[in-house]
Amino acid sequence: MVVITPSYTWAANTAAQQAALQAQLDQLNQEIAQNQSKLALQQQARATLENQVAILDSQIKEAQLEIQQRNLTIQQLQDQIGQAQSGISTVNSKVSAGQDSLAQIMRETNEINETPLAIQLLQGSLPAAFSEVSDFQAIQTALGDSFTQLQSQKTDLTTREQTLEAENEQASQLLQAQQAQADSLVNTEQQKQNLIAQTKGQESLYQQLIANQQQNAKQIEQALFSLRDSNSSTSFGDIYNYAKDASSVTGVPPAFIMGILSEESDLGKNVGNCSYTTAMNPTNIPTYLQVMSQLGLDPSSEKVSCKPSYGWGGAMGPAQFIPSTWVLYQSRIASASGQNPPNPWNPRTATFATALYMGDLGAGAGTASAERTAALKYFAGSNYRNPSFAFYGNDVMCLTQKMQQQIDVINGVQSTSPIISC
Repeated sequence: MVVITPSYTWAANTAAQQAALQAQLDQLNQEIAQNQSKLALQQQARATLENQVAILDSQIKEAQLEIQQRNLTIQQLQDQIGQAQSGISTVNSKVSAGQDSLAQIMRETNEINETPLAIQLLQGSLPAAFSEVSDFQAIQTALGDSFTQLQSQKTDLTTREQTLEAENEQASQLLQAQQAQADSLVNTEQQKQNLIAQTKGQESLYQQLIANQQQNAKQIEQALFSLRDSNSSTSFGDIYNYAKDASSVTGVPPAFIMGILSEESDLGKNVGNCSYTTAMNPTNIPTYLQVMSQLGLDPSSEKVSCKPSYGWGGAMGPAQFIPSTWVLYQSRIASASGQNPPNPWNPRTATFATALYMGDLGAGAGTASAERTAALKYFAGSNYRNPSFAFYGNDVMCLTQKMQQQIDVINGVQSTSPIISC
């Protein structure tokens, strides 16, 4: 009888592959950091045609690096999940084999125990029986200890697999955002080509282009500010006024509030066109129906975010609150916005909801770093430090700068920089 002992040789077989992936990931992270530093210097430099083209080139390179980074992260997570699943399968096989051995021992032990003592004496097998029972009991004890170890390993591996599956779900979430960033790459490249074509390499034409941008205050104020899941188009000026009102309550800068709303309107495709019956997590449906009842609306009359390839959809309105989060903020939103009950599809109310949530995440601290961290927490929750999510914070901060430039134009603040492209 061989007592089973645990083994982790399955992990050693892939250690080199994991190390290679990690080395590639570390290299990409270093390149991204270097590119971001270069981009920051370029954005601070004097507005020239050459510099604007360099900025667009840096933005293109950064997006390409981040896409490579996320691909490696996803591959790394999937490899680790495969290792954990292999380990669990190995442990399960050992436990099953041990259970069969133990069952056989128990059957033989029971046969000895059930044989009358007189028969064992007549057969002359009593000393041997005592010896066998003693051996069986020793083996049972050893097997019991072995099973305890195996169960501990199995529990550990199962927990690890569940953790990795959760991380893999986050990676799957990134795939959806990754497509949006890939589309943005195409747009940025087109912006660069258009800029070069417009100016034909002549600095004077570029400077005239800047001057023309600064004369568009009225156009900017009247421009439509597209909001996902909003019932009506809302002007930039309206959203700016809503953001100013929300800022006075929360301390979150108007440009940042508008940056978040702008990012949310651009991320994802076919989002906000689904019914709660197919898109929403069943645990959220009673809360959603409660919100609809308070608003006096037909639950099917409003569209929610669609269910992605992972998890659930069901987020409501421009601020994309899920029902369970909305009701947590409901009284505060009503108090701040003056709309009671608050409607998540109302652009003004959604602006206040965004500001309150961002304020709770630290965006009112008055620094760009605090705003970026709040954006990342909004998008990734407790995983906001994961480098794979950095693009969201970068996008929001770029849009925040763009919103501030447009606000400055409305307020008559002179600038020598072109409107930022994000």
